[in-house]
Amino acid sequence: MSSSAYAAGVRAVPEGNRYRKQPKIPYASSRRTAASKSNYDAKFEKVLAVLKRDKRLISSIKRVAGRYNIDPIHMIGAIVGEHTYNYDTLDSAQSYYVKALAYAGIDISFEYDGEHVDTFVERPQFDRCRKTKQGNTSDKRWSCYERIWNTQFRGKRVDGKRFPKTNFNETFFQPLFSGQSFGLGQLSPLTVLKMTDRVARQSGNRKLSASNEEDVYKATMDPNVSLHYMAAVIQDAIEAYKSVGKVDISNNPGLTATLYNLGDPWSRAAKYRRSGTAWPKENYYGWLVNDRIEDLRSLL
Repeated sequence: MSSSAYAAGVRAVPEGNRYRKQPKIPYASSRRTAASKSNYDAKFEKVLAVLKRDKRLISSIKRVAGRYNIDPIHMIGAIVGEHTYNYDTLDSAQSYYVKALAYAGIDISFEYDGEHVDTFVERPQFDRCRKTKQGNTSDKRWSCYERIWNTQFRGKRVDGKRFPKTNFNETFFQPLFSGQSFGLGQLSPLTVLKMTDRVARQSGNRKLSASNEEDVYKATMDPNVSLHYMAAVIQDAIEAYKSVGKVDISNNPGLTATLYNLGDPWSRAAKYRRSGTAWPKENYYGWLVNDRIEDLRSLL
């Protein structure tokens, strides 16, 4: 960490896990794994083998990580964690290039009950999200929309209409699929929209909007694009904990993997700071990344 960071009172989080044993794995993950007639060790070893074979993908990960000034091990950890616990398995990165092409020409619309999300967020309840403080970046704006949905619409009756108890992403951004995330990095369309300013600023890729549904789905599926969004999510989490939590998690891939899995790093960093806990702690997903860190580093 730089001397200026130390001067600002930022402490470097030690490497490794804080928990001696792996935290409990959620039932939904164990159910998916059992349904595939597999187990976590087998899935971990399979994704490790796929990544080891795919030199082109590893090279792309290194290149993109360098552009976002993060250690590529954070991206490796996120991919391995997602495909060990939250997705059936990873057969090859090439399969995602093929799937990305399959979205071309499909009529996708981000709407609920005939109302497009762009129209929905023009309601007066969302006015604060477009003000300078809340709306000056895509992340702040879409995070604000999400908070308003959760507090004022989700599961409630508004203007004579009953809204579902589903989350914002599931309600508006799942027109074709029951899952909530896609691709190599298991990104959601909402996450892509949150990170589009950050990605555009550092990658040269153009900004995306909810009216460009096909491009948003391509960003979740095409590794050429999705790797940038993965890196942006990780970079954002590191910045959140450094700025709000006053700790540097950049040398602890288990923590960045935990936040990649859980999302909402700025709120979590604030909660950590208020808790008085010595160090932030990993969840079951991040615990695996730290526990098998040498295996993951061997890929690089």
